[in-house]
Amino acid sequence: MKRAVMALGVLMLLGGCETTHEDLIARGYPPAFADGYDDGCSSGRQAAGVITGQFRKDVPRYLKDPRYAEGWSDGFRQCQAMRESEERNAYRERHWDERERAWQQQKDQDAARAYRSP
Repeated sequence: MKRAVMALGVLMLLGGCETTHEDLIARGYPPAFADGYDDGCSSGRQAAGVITGQFRKDVPRYLKDPRYAEGWSDGFRQCQAMRESEERNAYRERHWDERERAWQQQKDQDAARAYRSP
């Protein structure tokens, strides 16, 4: 019985998840914009260095459908910038951790010297 309740809870949580495409349409964006945004976002993440991302662009549609083109451009810029920001933050955290460890080590050494002094 417990497993059934847990499984139902997980399914309810997962069922509540929306894709970006579905979210854009729910917010009133046209399907062509949402399609372009998805393709542009995948391309933007790939351009920012995500190995699993892939460049996607329906070029004939991009040239003929201004809504798809606008969605693609918005998705590309936003997802590329977001990924680059994530990488910068991760770098800062790693770099800060090194400085934090060095500071802690210096503090401990200074405290040890102070305790040893008569």
